[in-house]
Amino acid sequence: MATRFIPFIFVILWSSGFIGARYGLPYAEPATFLELRMLANIAMFLILAAVLRARLPTGKALGHSMVAGLLIHGFYLGGTYQAISLGMPAGLCSLLVGLQPIITAVLMVGIYKTQMRLMQWLGLALGFIGISLVLQGNMVWQQEGHREAAYVFTLFALLGITLGTLYQKRFCQGVDLIGGAVWQYVAAALLFAPVALLTESRVVQWTPEFIFALVWLVVVLSGVAILLLLYMVKHGESAKVASTFYLAPPMTAFQAWLMFDESFDQIGAVGFLLAAIAVYLVIRQPKKSAQSMPELQTQR
Repeated sequence: MATRFIPFIFVILWSSGFIGARYGLPYAEPATFLELRMLANIAMFLILAAVLRARLPTGKALGHSMVAGLLIHGFYLGGTYQAISLGMPAGLCSLLVGLQPIITAVLMVGIYKTQMRLMQWLGLALGFIGISLVLQGNMVWQQEGHREAAYVFTLFALLGITLGTLYQKRFCQGVDLIGGAVWQYVAAALLFAPVALLTESRVVQWTPEFIFALVWLVVVLSGVAILLLLYMVKHGESAKVASTFYLAPPMTAFQAWLMFDESFDQIGAVGFLLAAIAVYLVIRQPKKSAQSMPELQTQR
């Protein structure tokens, strides 16, 4: 009976990634923070690969895994961490990059000439309305003066996660989940290292808060959440994750309110609701064609 709650537990954990980022960023600059996280992820996933006897990709599969990791972990996480470090509320950042399923659906129409269902078109329209309401609402930023740059980095992150998931779906089918993740994190680490070296001070304040954030992001988010996803894929539950993924931005906003007192007015609340409905309408699959979404494992 308890297994029915696993998809919702997964989404709750997944949503906490933005909270962990904001919690740790006061103590380390974005690329430095992410470099430490990627190195820890590599070590943990090498251990998981040994315990679970996962096979690390080689040859072309290795290269494809690294490209996917560069787009998803490198550009996506890099963009979101930079945006949050510039003062963007965690809930707003989650909402904007949470539009990825909608952008993906539009790209699928343009590139692969797929057809969108009526409900998906409705979701697209509701998504734009929801985002417009949120942006017009009154959300308190951590700092002012860098909003335009934060939005640019968020767009960068959105493009990274969108193109990365499309790339992975096209070129990484059949790649072992754990083994592929090792090379994805290696690619991201190779990106963040020179960025931190050339643009940041690389000073880390090893406070209890920073250590907690780093451990949470590595162990709980990248570790426990991935194992939950492995369980769901094995038992055919990953389609349920897709159907509940629209809850991620509202869940992040709720967590940010609890942790940091991030608030938004009634207009923003309506916008969040419409955006959640929009993503649900776009990713909801008819029962006859419902498919699992193994590419979700790379979003953190």
